Amino acid sequence: MSERPRHLERVNPPELSPPTGFSHAVTATGGRLVFLAGQTALDGEGKVTGDTLPAQFETALTNLLTALAAAGGAPEQLARVTVYATDVAAYRTHAAELGRIWRRLAGRDYPAMAVIGAVRLWDEQAMVELDGIAVLP
Repeated sequence: MSERPRHLERVNPPELSPPTGFSHAVTATGGRLVFLAGQTALDGEGKVTGDTLPAQFETALTNLLTALAAAGGAPEQLARVTVYATDVAAYRTHAAELGRIWRRLAGRDYPAMAVIGAVRLWDEQAMVELDGIAVLP
């Protein structure tokens, strides 16, 4: 991974519960904003792949990072990621595995994050979707 960007600062106040897999706040100074569209587990032919939440999460995150790289960015430049899950209880059940997938693909510089329950996503077979905002130098 590239050097940690100096224009992003992760802020985790001691008064709040310790963050696990996210940062409470991220400040950004200077740079160029990249808005990343929601990504699901679509393959290059537009078909949802993966029969499990972790498999779909890995593909969706890979797709998000691919879009970010195409815009000239790297995972540590993510300032905000929103996860939309069709089954929040399943997301919580798989949280440790999802965290391992995140660290393997995106590292340990966690953005500000939220997980939001959704009745369904655009692609009916999709279990999870990720969108984000990155700040490039």
